[in-house]
Amino acid sequence: MKIFDKNSITDIFFDLDHTLWDFEKNSELTFKKIFNSIGIKISLNNFLEIYKPINHKFWKLYRENKISRDKLRHERLKITFLKLNFKIDNNQIVKISEMYINYLSSFSFLYEGAFDLLDYLNKKYSLHIISNGFEEVQRQKIKNSGLKKYFDNIFTSERVGYKKPDIKIFDYALKKVNIKPHSSVMIGDSKEADIIGALNVGINAIHFNSHNEPLHELCIIVKSLKEIKFFL
Repeated sequence: MKIFDKNSITDIFFDLDHTLWDFEKNSELTFKKIFNSIGIKISLNNFLEIYKPINHKFWKLYRENKISRDKLRHERLKITFLKLNFKIDNNQIVKISEMYINYLSSFSFLYEGAFDLLDYLNKKYSLHIISNGFEEVQRQKIKNSGLKKYFDNIFTSERVGYKKPDIKIFDYALKKVNIKPHSSVMIGDSKEADIIGALNVGINAIHFNSHNEPLHELCIIVKSLKEIKFFL
């Protein structure tokens, strides 16, 4: 396991979704609002049970540059409704997809301890975001949830042109911040995108295992945000 000396750290990079911003909670509230608004008569729990693994699968394909942003947004819904045998036409799917993007950032639930951790770290380090999310959506999430004041830079894959775990997005962030990899830490929920991506470029890492990925020996693993304070 790679252990770092916290006294050598100057900068911390955070992932956003599933790390600080509670994606599953906010996504659930978004779909609830949409279905109520346009009269979709379907069990939200049943919908989410099918949708979550499909969404995860399509985000992986998007991360690997195998599908476009538009296909990600549309197909994850189309396949979910098909699996539920729920009759819905393509125009409605397009409408739901657009409403989802418009409404999602209006919800602002964060993981427990997020503000406490950021208040603690902000006194000692420069903080930044590296996210595979869409530029405008991520910036709205950060603004609406009260996170903006903590971060010096927000690097999204849409703006940079590369997605985690591609080392190019990490290299880009390091050059913009003007630091060496060993003086920074990446904190994220995805072993593949955040942890392996960061370690491959020499950035230290802490895995916030918010959705129970298999354990590993690559870096420090925590189950809650408050644990991070022990290592920084």
